[in-house]
Amino acid sequence: MTKQLTLIGLGPMGQAMVGRYLDAGYRVTVWNRTASRADGLVARGAVRAETAADAVAANKLVLLSLTDYKAMYDILDGVDVAGRVIVNLSSDTPADSVKAAAWLAERGAELVVGGVMVPAQLVGEEPAYVFYSGPRAVFDEHVETLRVIGRPDYMGAEHGLAQLFYQAQLDVFLTSLAVTLHASALIEAAGVDPKVLGPYLAETFTTMPMYFEETFEHIARGEHPGDEANILMMGATAEHVVGASEQAGVDTALPAAVASLYERAIAAGRGRESWTALYDVIRQRTLVP
Repeated sequence: MTKQLTLIGLGPMGQAMVGRYLDAGYRVTVWNRTASRADGLVARGAVRAETAADAVAANKLVLLSLTDYKAMYDILDGVDVAGRVIVNLSSDTPADSVKAAAWLAERGAELVVGGVMVPAQLVGEEPAYVFYSGPRAVFDEHVETLRVIGRPDYMGAEHGLAQLFYQAQLDVFLTSLAVTLHASALIEAAGVDPKVLGPYLAETFTTMPMYFEETFEHIARGEHPGDEANILMMGATAEHVVGASEQAGVDTALPAAVASLYERAIAAGRGRESWTALYDVIRQRTLVP
C-alpha cells in the first residue's frame, strides 16, 4: 500500500482527515482555495501544492472534502485528472453523484463516492464510519487508506448509493437536532432551564431502537396493525404538541409538519392502523387501505 495521497478542501473536516493521515505516517499533499488554511498542516509535515492541478498531479488517490459537488467542478474543471481515483467526501444528492461519475469518467478518472458520518472531532475515532459506493475493485484497492478516517462501509457499485445512505442518516440527525431545540424552546418559554430536559431527551433517544424491528417489519409486509399506538391516538398527541407550541409562542412549523402526516392518514381512513402506516403518506402512495 502506497502511503501517500492528496486532499483538497481544508475546512474542519478536511483538516481533521489530513491530521489523521499525518499521524498514520502518510505523505499528504494538500490544497485549499484559501492557502493559509494549510499553514498548520504544513507545519506538521503536509506538502502544500501551489495549485489544484499540482495537487492532483502529485498522487493517484485524491480525496475531496468540499461543500458540495459544484465545488468539485469549479476546482477540477480544466485540471488533468486522467488516471486518478477521486474520492469525493462532499455532501450532495445521489443523482449529482451519478452525474459526477460520468463527468470524471469522460476525463479518464474513477469516482468513489463517500459520506463521512461523524463530525470533524471524531474523524478516525472508534465511532467513525464512512459510506462508500462506486467500482468495487477501485474501492478495494484503496480501502486500507480509507480506513484511517473511519470504518469503510461499502454500499454497492451504483455511485448514488453512498449519498443515499448519507442523506438518509442526515435526515434523522438534522431532524433530531431541530426537535431537540424545539423541545428546549417549549421548556424555556415556561421559565424552566432547558438543561433540566437533557437527561429525559437522552433516555428517549436511547430507547428509540426498540421501535425499529416492528417498524421495518410493518414496512416490509405493507401491513400496519394498530393494536397499540394507532394513528388516531398518535395524531391527537401530535396536535397537542402543536397547541402547546402555539400557547408558548414557539414556532409551530416542525410539529405542524409531523401533525400533517397524521391528518392526511386519518382523512384517508387509516386512523385505526399503526402509526407506521404514515410510511404510505411519506412515500406518497395511494392511501386507501
